[in-house]
Amino acid sequence: MTNILPGTPDPAPLVACTISRDVQEFDLLIEDMESVLGEGWGDLGFDEAMHFFSQPDGEKLEFVALAVDAEDEGDVDHLSTIIAAAKSRNIKVVLIAHDVTPAALHHLLRQGADEFVPYPLPEGELAAAIERMRATSAPTAARTIPDGAPVKLSNDGDGVIIAVQGMAGGCGASTFATNLAWELATVSKDAPPKVCIIDLGLQFGAVSTYLDVQRRESVLELLTDMDALDDDSFAQALETFEDKLQVFTSPVDLPPLDVVGQAEIQHLLDIAARHFDFVVVDMPPSLVQWSETVLYAAQVYFGMIELDMRSAQNTFRLKRALQAEDLPFEKIRFVLNRAPRFTDLQGKSRLKRMQESLDISVDLQMPDGGKPVAEAGDHGQPLGLQQPKNPLRKEIAKLAQSLFEVGQSDAEAA
Repeated sequence: MTNILPGTPDPAPLVACTISRDVQEFDLLIEDMESVLGEGWGDLGFDEAMHFFSQPDGEKLEFVALAVDAEDEGDVDHLSTIIAAAKSRNIKVVLIAHDVTPAALHHLLRQGADEFVPYPLPEGELAAAIERMRATSAPTAARTIPDGAPVKLSNDGDGVIIAVQGMAGGCGASTFATNLAWELATVSKDAPPKVCIIDLGLQFGAVSTYLDVQRRESVLELLTDMDALDDDSFAQALETFEDKLQVFTSPVDLPPLDVVGQAEIQHLLDIAARHFDFVVVDMPPSLVQWSETVLYAAQVYFGMIELDMRSAQNTFRLKRALQAEDLPFEKIRFVLNRAPRFTDLQGKSRLKRMQESLDISVDLQMPDGGKPVAEAGDHGQPLGLQQPKNPLRKEIAKLAQSLFEVGQSDAEAA
């Protein structure tokens, strides 16, 4: 580590520095900084940082690693000032946070931190964050559109919002949402609808994996600064799959689920609906404040279940929670994944008992697509491209055709 006290010769050019109350509390950060930068970094306290930025060595900094923990939350305004001062001097900021509340983390991210890495540091994550910052910091043009050319949008979408939420982990909600979006985008050869899929599984969303598209850095920037979200910035955040489907991926890093609120999600959905005929929203399995926003905004809200006790118990708990808040539980259309076959009389009897005990109706039954479904996801391809004859793909294609025809009928009636 380079000593950055005035008058002490630097053994190596100063590239970066850590800023913390006590860097010894972040021993893994010290190891990673030494591993990546050798002797080309130093350490500052919170009170020293502002003064050092104005020094000649401070002006040459490439980035700072602001390390905070629960004890620092009382100084969040001071920390925000440090971030603002660094950004005003074109110094990148990577936020290292340990046991910080979501509210404080959200506040600091909104001040302009370029990267967020949780502490204890995942192996190689600090190095990866530094590489990402360096990749986007060089030319001014690259910072303007950091992830490549924006998608061209038209302001003539029909705005049908279709949400998909799994009632239990691993029940196939993201697979269903991804393949439904693809089938809608390819439902017509002559006049295909404009389709966008939005992955609101902000922490562990899998849409980018299932479609093999890159997660864009600008997604987290938008989520932490929704006031700046407009048509242009939304277009820049989209990835294109096979020139037919637009994808708003989950962020590169793992933000807290409350990094956005109800107003921000509504704004995002409004912009997407203005430009696309169908907007498929892949929801997280957890209920958050803005789940209510999507529930009201969606024309169709699918609840993905399986014929097991997990799905039954979670559906009952969801029903009780929504009804306690006078929210429209009846709006949810339940989809049974891996449904029993025609000859499986025992399975059909279990399904009947499940519907009666929960007082719900299972509107759609999706067959078990078997191993090809997982293989298609691993290859980053929808079933329509990888396994077009798969029984699950055929049922999703039928559903997409039905939704498309309903949309056309409504448009003609209007």
